[in-house]
Amino acid sequence: MFAPRATARSLMGAVRTLGRNVHCDVNNRHPPSAASASYIRAPSSAPIPRKNLRMTALSRTKQVQDHLSKRSYHEMSNNADLQLGNVFDVKDKVALVTGGGSGIGLMCTQALAVNGAKVYIVGRTEEKLERVAEVHGKDIAGQIIPIVGDVSSKEGVKKIFSEIESREKCLCILVNNAGIASPKTDTSGEKSAEEVKEKFFDPTTVDEWTDLYSTNVVGPYLMTTAFVPLLQKSTELHHGWSGTVINITSISGLVRISQGHFSYNASKGAQVHLNKLLSAEIARAGLKIRVNSIAPGVFPSEMTTQESGDNQKSEMPKEHKGGLPSQRPGNDRDMAAAILFCASCQYLNGQTIPVDGGYLIQAGT
Repeated sequence: MFAPRATARSLMGAVRTLGRNVHCDVNNRHPPSAASASYIRAPSSAPIPRKNLRMTALSRTKQVQDHLSKRSYHEMSNNADLQLGNVFDVKDKVALVTGGGSGIGLMCTQALAVNGAKVYIVGRTEEKLERVAEVHGKDIAGQIIPIVGDVSSKEGVKKIFSEIESREKCLCILVNNAGIASPKTDTSGEKSAEEVKEKFFDPTTVDEWTDLYSTNVVGPYLMTTAFVPLLQKSTELHHGWSGTVINITSISGLVRISQGHFSYNASKGAQVHLNKLLSAEIARAGLKIRVNSIAPGVFPSEMTTQESGDNQKSEMPKEHKGGLPSQRPGNDRDMAAAILFCASCQYLNGQTIPVDGGYLIQAGT
């Protein structure tokens, strides 16, 4: 009986090894001792001539070769495993996207739901969430389900967790996308010391900083740690899959410049580091949950355009970021590729992936 994937070469190797073990090399490279010059004795009765042993081995090798030649390339190759639908497979997975009612959160929601995931979208404005489900939740392989909630408070996160726990056995994908921005500060050109104080210190408030941190940093921490049990359950229920957290950070947390909003960039820098801390500590706890982040560059959203249309989509002309190496801002397909990669790649953990059209090349980190 030969293993289906055995090769003629490996069989001959085994036969040669057997021959040496009984002082009989099938290729006669190691001459036998005088005592065993003519025969190799079988355990039971009659001696077996050396020539017959060699012929038997060659016959068996020929059988394996014939078997392999009859097998189709389809049987021998794993090509099917590498098809897009298998590599980026989120079908029947349960996902939750915070801030899923517009912008990048909506892009993530669509990418997952269109490819077969059941996606719960969380936000503060019920009307927006319902509109997303109405416009983008029809005639797709998955589902989009609105849940009104607030991720910036512990009580709000508890309510969201209770709602999901009451509906699902597990959570496969958590996308921490909800975030807020701050007013811009004038950082252009040279300034006197007095002007720096006037532009940087005078307009800002402590509440501005704490509000940003509450949503952009504390929110992802609370959501991730609260949902660890349901994420780990996903790992246990789906063979070959590990529950995953995807934090939507920003290149603003990586660049060396403030881009005119110190508080926002500082909060996103904190979130990038939080991503690393969570991935390390969850792994150290012995749990199989992947934690990664996507750091987007400029994408059309309510944060960057201050508006969205009836379909909850924002528009940004190509010329708006024509100076980037990409010569355009990001689009839905760019974000879809990133979110499906992070969700599906089981060997990715603890990473921050910039999707920025080359912005970091120009701005520096």
